[in-house]
Order: sequence, then structure tokens, then C-alpha cells
Amino acid sequence: MALEIVQHPHLRDSRRDRMLEPEEVNRIMELHRLGLGSRQIAGELGLARNTIKRYLRAGGYASYQTPRRPCLLDGLEEWLRATFLQHRGNCDVVRQQLLTEHGRVVSLRTVQRGCQGLRAELKARAKATIRFETPPGKQLQIDFGEATVEIGEHKTRVHLFVATLGYWQRQQPKGAGRRRGPQGLHSDG
Repeated sequence: MALEIVQHPHLRDSRRDRMLEPEEVNRIMELHRLGLGSRQIAGELGLARNTIKRYLRAGGYASYQTPRRPCLLDGLEEWLRATFLQHRGNCDVVRQQLLTEHGRVVSLRTVQRGCQGLRAELKARAKATIRFETPPGKQLQIDFGEATVEIGEHKTRVHLFVATLGYWQRQQPKGAGRRRGPQGLHSDG
């Protein structure tokens, strides 16, 4: 009994789904320069005639390019950037504002994809600081935190409180006693 292999018409031949290697395309171009037509080249190489025609139109090897599909956010790039930065990266607020201001109904994921490149700019802006001088007693920055430290042989989580005077511009442990001298230099005292 012979086994017959029948391929479903909706299944593709794996040979049709692959891109040609540059060497294969060079062979197509070489055969074309020798005067062979697309039908003869297709028969010689065992490829589809449309594939041969596509590479001949391109003039050689061309890497595959994904076609650009229209997006619901097209034309709103500058507005999207400004609104995204204004709301500090909250895409849901941007989506709601997009509906009220432009009447465009889009999913949250669409807005997130549209703002994907803007996240790096947002992070850079968050890291950027403007240094300003303050007179003594006018500014105090307070930060809370926690860390795991080893005390003896046990790891213990400790809670931190750091208060930094803007005038001193550096964190100092309590009781360090470093003060500015008359020329602004640090001195113990």
C-alpha cells in the first residue's frame, strides 16, 4: 500500500516563505545578463516566476522591508510628545486627552507603542537637575529609605532618614562637625 501525501491548499510550501540568499540573487542577475528570460530562469533555479521578476525589478538583492501600516496616531507626533512629557509618562491620561481633544478612540496599548521612544527622553529629563544655591537655613531636603546591612552575622533591614541642607550641598553623618571656614573651605571644628 502506497502512502500518498496530500498538502492542504491553505498550507504554504516552506520554500515559498524564505528569502533568497544574496548568492542566489546574484545567480538570477547573472542568468538575466546572459539573455535568459524570467520563465527560463525560474525553470533553471526552481523558483517562482514572480520571485524572479521581483528581484530583476529591484536590480539585485534587496532585504525584506516590513510595509508601514497607517497608525491612528499619525499626524499627532508632536502633540503626543508634548502631552506625554507634560503628564510624566502616564499613557492613560494621554489616551483620555486624545479622545477629548482630537476625538480619536485608541487603546491604551496603541498609546504605549506610540510613546515607546519617548520613555528614554522622560528618563533623561528626570535625571537632569538644575543646581541652585540657597542661603543657610532656607532649604532642607529630606529622604527616606531602607537598606539591608549585616550586624554581627545577621542581615537586618534598617530604615534610613537623611536630611541634607541645600547650603552644605553634601550629605554628612550626624555629628561630623564639618563647617565652612571663612574662605568657604571645609574645616573640622
